[in-house]
Amino acid sequence: MYFVGRRLIITLITLFLVSVFTFAAFNIIPGDSALLALGTEATDEQVEALRTEMGLDKPLPVQYFSWLKNFLTGNLGNSSRFRGASISGMIRERLPVTFSLASIALVFILIISIPAVLLSVKKEGSVLDRIMNTLTALNISFPGFFLAVLFIWVFGLIFKLFVPGAYVDYRTNSVGFLGYLMFPALAIAIPNAAILVKFLRASVFQQLRSDYVRTAYSKGNSSGRTLHVHVLKNAIIPGVTLLGMIIGEIFSGSIVIEQVFTIPGIGRLLIASITSRDYPMVQTLVVYIAFIVIVANTLVDIAIQSIDPRIRVR
Repeated sequence: MYFVGRRLIITLITLFLVSVFTFAAFNIIPGDSALLALGTEATDEQVEALRTEMGLDKPLPVQYFSWLKNFLTGNLGNSSRFRGASISGMIRERLPVTFSLASIALVFILIISIPAVLLSVKKEGSVLDRIMNTLTALNISFPGFFLAVLFIWVFGLIFKLFVPGAYVDYRTNSVGFLGYLMFPALAIAIPNAAILVKFLRASVFQQLRSDYVRTAYSKGNSSGRTLHVHVLKNAIIPGVTLLGMIIGEIFSGSIVIEQVFTIPGIGRLLIASITSRDYPMVQTLVVYIAFIVIVANTLVDIAIQSIDPRIRVR
């Protein structure tokens, strides 16, 4: 419990520092949010009135703590690109989309990687092992957008298993929504699963050369029991660390995949906000992404400590 409490305190401090640096960065960038919201045809009086309304005429420390208070209470203000649209409402509308896509991708990653690693280790040196190593290397080298375009061409245009670009809203048709996310989730999962397979396979073989494995064999343990009971427990720890990084990446919004499949998630909203210089929205999304990554890494540290209490994660 002491370790968990300490990690949570470190997480809160990190999030606070991220919020400070993010707020400072977006106030250093040239540009006036009020002018961007009103357009170049607005009069000086209109711009000044909106600046006062947005609190931009106050000192930076006052602006920061006001923004932090609003952020913690969920009152994030309005987007400067979508005038009148609530930032919290827009993010809340897209979070289920990104989280659903990421959750399906994570399930695919685990379904693909864990059996592949076990099969590769048990069939080491066989034709099947060489084929799997070749496929792993190919999938690592394929960028996500290439797989996305390939899936659209093969499964969308040739086999017509889905209609490319015809996104199904989760609020109107949940089954159609999940069905549409299958191929984008696969495009996210395959390269990440290949990286995890490569990493875990190397970790397993490194453990198999350890002294404790020879000791286990000398005590009469079978190769299967030694692998599942002793080796995997030690080999999986680096894999959990990598998996935490993958989780942080996919749950913060798969920008390229959402763009290619026209999925209205967090990643696509971030791109639209950056291109339109919607600083209030971008600032909020950057803190959200940092939150997801930091929490994912905190959970990984807690998981590693639970798997092997001898390891001291600082």
